[in-house]
Amino acid sequence: MFLDEVKIEVRSGRGGDGAVHFRREKYVPRGGPDGGNGGKGGDVILFVDKRRNTLSSFRRSRNFRAEDGRPGGVSDKTGRSGKDVLVPVPPGTVVRDQETGLLMGDLIEPDQRLIVSKGGRGGRGNARFATARNQSPRMAEKGEPGEERVLELELRLLADVGIIGVPNAGKSTFLAAVTNAQPKIAAYPFTTLHPNLGVASLDDEVEVVLADIPGLIEGAHAGAGLGSTFLRHIQRTRVLIHLLDGAADDPWADYSQINSELSLFDPKLGQKAQVIAINKIDLPQVRDRVDTIVEYFKQEGLEVHLVSALARQGLRELLYEAIRLLALVKDDQEELELPVYRLDTNPEDFEIKREDDGAWRVSGVAVERAAAMTYWEHDEAVRRFQRILEHLGVEDALQEAGIQTGDTVRIGEYELEWVI
Repeated sequence: MFLDEVKIEVRSGRGGDGAVHFRREKYVPRGGPDGGNGGKGGDVILFVDKRRNTLSSFRRSRNFRAEDGRPGGVSDKTGRSGKDVLVPVPPGTVVRDQETGLLMGDLIEPDQRLIVSKGGRGGRGNARFATARNQSPRMAEKGEPGEERVLELELRLLADVGIIGVPNAGKSTFLAAVTNAQPKIAAYPFTTLHPNLGVASLDDEVEVVLADIPGLIEGAHAGAGLGSTFLRHIQRTRVLIHLLDGAADDPWADYSQINSELSLFDPKLGQKAQVIAINKIDLPQVRDRVDTIVEYFKQEGLEVHLVSALARQGLRELLYEAIRLLALVKDDQEELELPVYRLDTNPEDFEIKREDDGAWRVSGVAVERAAAMTYWEHDEAVRRFQRILEHLGVEDALQEAGIQTGDTVRIGEYELEWVI
């Protein structure tokens, strides 16, 4: 089943812990510290698989977790890095962070990659803390925690030409006639419940990718009918084939209605190049009135093509016109690509709040990371953490807030007692 919106949970691997160890050999009386660094945690990486055209694979699995890094060893051995997790997505996938709503990436090119959850770095072993003044440090770092987030994946089909029109205009029949696609076709509205892709080969050198967009009705931009669920797929296309039902009561009204819906959903959609075609000219009742329809469009300054998707009349000429327009707007494709936004925050920023039970909560990227990477069982590591709090300005901020001796301070998952 077609799926073009999904939420997934990703979690990168935690870095391996650094080791506290001292070299002891029979004939080496002063071996010194030789605790190795921990390995880096694995990343969660989205990559474009050009063989996929839906997000349906995420029906079975929506949680992805990378491997943790291994701890450091003796003799200054670095732990093994955790394995990355590679998650395939179809081309045209837009990735957003659910919590912030910000765009993380727009995956278009084959094999394009995006790290959505970066693995934590490995903690440093005690060999890295040795100095001329402290030659036997009894401290190390724990591995940095991995990143955990919920992602919103949205698929916007990558097609050169989109086929639009009201329900029953013959879009699916047209796609089946010019490509090898096999969309569902029937004589009732909304036969097409999801977009279909097909490749039309006009000769050995000319190919064009077409997308059959489900029928649009009045109010589609606000979600009526199949609505805005599929309007976004048109945003990727550079040229539109606007197929009109020649047997409809008022083809001009259908044409105006669809263009209004496009503009209301996204003003840029209403400015896309269009090739207008009157379909079903094989029907006698359409042939009898087609000249009148064509003349009306001409009065509005619009050229129309006459086609029959069922009888396969005029289709080749229509496609060549779409390709001609495609060549004219090809240079504008970069403007259609979505920009990537990043959070512009300082990781050393922090916030202090008083909780209901009277405890103090200190929140911030740097301070919480420092707490998570501290070996609390080693006094030197605890003193280093206190120096970090002083450097970040947390101590001064707590004193200004009115903290008293014996108060509880919570940082991440740790509870500390404030002592002056």
